[in-house]
Amino acid sequence: MARPRTHDLEAILDAAEELAVTSGAAAVTVRALSESTSMSNGAIYHAFGSRAGLVGRAWLRAAQQFLAAQREAVDAARLNAGPAAPDSAAVAAVIAAADAPAAFLLAEPVRGRFLLSVARDDLLGADELPAELADRLRALDAELTRLFVDLAQQLWGRGDRTAVAVIRDCIVELPTALLLRGDRSPDPPARHRLAAAVGAVLSVPLPPVSPQPGSPQPHPATTPGKDS
Repeated sequence: MARPRTHDLEAILDAAEELAVTSGAAAVTVRALSESTSMSNGAIYHAFGSRAGLVGRAWLRAAQQFLAAQREAVDAARLNAGPAAPDSAAVAAVIAAADAPAAFLLAEPVRGRFLLSVARDDLLGADELPAELADRLRALDAELTRLFVDLAQQLWGRGDRTAVAVIRDCIVELPTALLLRGDRSPDPPARHRLAAAVGAVLSVPLPPVSPQPGSPQPHPATTPGKDS
């Protein structure tokens, strides 16, 4: 059986996103996708191996697009703040990272809702998920952690566990609480409240780095973050 063309595979992934958002993740089946597209069951299985492989591929594609958009927003915030105000640039970069889920939902409403409607942990727990795809999904943690450390080092000159945890609170926990739970819409007032909350969190000084007993104190600018 010939492998489906790339644009056909993209159409299947698009259809999977649409079906998950409109009817729930459980509605995404190979049969349902075959019925809504011109691709046969056999061709879908040939391309993705299993339902888990198909949904996992769609989730990976969406997550990679979101992370790229988030990094672009961070870089743009730094550039717009200019070199004369490094502290303001650092805070603006964290706020941009926190706002990225809202911006992504507005730019890509189906894809953004798909990421929220399908839990990555459920995909990783599926027996039929290909090992290579599972590794790529887990690798997203490392990419996000690099962003946490980058922002912490820009803001405080340190990337230890405590600093990274605060950045994570700002760009994961606060957006989840204020923007992403339920069917909330990322309207301007909600985004303004999020920016204010992030700014308030970042205004609280960090405690000093505390080395482990009997261990030399790590250099604050090079210690990798361990929380993700």
